[in-house]
Amino acid sequence: MRRDTDMQIEVGIDPEAAATVDRGRFSDAVTPWEEPGWRAAALAWAMRGLARHGLRETGPREVRVRPWSILIRFRTGAAERDAVWFKASAPAAGFEAALGGALAEWVPGHVLTPLAVDPVRGWSLLPDGGPLFRDVLDAGDAGPADWLAAVEQYARMQRALVPYTDRMSELGVPSARTRHLPEIFDGLVENNPSLAPDTRRSLRAGRPRLLDWCAELDAIGVPDSLDHCDLHDGQVLAPGGARFTFFDWGDAAVGHPFGSLLVPARDVRERYGPEAVAAVRDTYLEPWRDLSIPLPELRRAATLAVRLAALGRAVSWWRLFPGTPADDCHEASAYWVEELFADPDLL
Repeated sequence: MRRDTDMQIEVGIDPEAAATVDRGRFSDAVTPWEEPGWRAAALAWAMRGLARHGLRETGPREVRVRPWSILIRFRTGAAERDAVWFKASAPAAGFEAALGGALAEWVPGHVLTPLAVDPVRGWSLLPDGGPLFRDVLDAGDAGPADWLAAVEQYARMQRALVPYTDRMSELGVPSARTRHLPEIFDGLVENNPSLAPDTRRSLRAGRPRLLDWCAELDAIGVPDSLDHCDLHDGQVLAPGGARFTFFDWGDAAVGHPFGSLLVPARDVRERYGPEAVAAVRDTYLEPWRDLSIPLPELRRAATLAVRLAALGRAVSWWRLFPGTPADDCHEASAYWVEELFADPDLL
């Protein structure tokens, strides 16, 4: 039920104020942005959040609509970084708002601290956290050594989050724990309409290999933590001082932490060549050496977890607003399921 206060737009706030709307390649996405009542409620909530922090709009809004989330950038000053972001996640990723608030308490300094959170509706109001790592890399102001620093900081954050896995599950963060991966695999293979019959048969035939990988990975004994599941250079902020901020948790899951290496390994391979990937892996593994697991076993766990992380990527493409045409997303999900049996990115 919508609360009456949501509809009380503050004086001077126009819910239909000028905004540019970026829909990317998803022009037919069905999202709440098309609903005037939802827009009014969301914008009023965001305005109240700005006001509580002594902020106000100073320019046109920028809206980014995707099948899995809605982003609104509010200008709050003259400088480019004077901005605040509203995010509404699709219901299947609605845990992101509550998780973001919890992470700010559990691992401050590693994540954005929300200005406001509505965990019931999956809404967040976030400060600007500085330049994207991708932009810094593209400008030539960072390089392979900075990737090493980023993955080491991220691994230390994951290590600190190990005691909170049950609390994450209580917040609704999906499970990708190793013991649950065969069931997740079965659902992805049987329920994706874009899989060709021959592909489906081939995937079913590979299931015994999946079971062996899961058993081997589980036996190595690395504890579960939070897996970002899409840790590319556009999901990392580089505010300076050799520190990084990690954000955008809509694809996240509780599972084997080393699965987070899948996307960075691909990014580094693409930018710097395959010879750079081993250094990223070993730097990432350093914070886990206190587990007294021999380095060769940690490396093997990384190889297995990165292979199995394809399932997490496949699942995330199903977290859409209801009613959104899903052909493209189902095809992306199918791609990642098939990647499960491709050559791993870490050897």
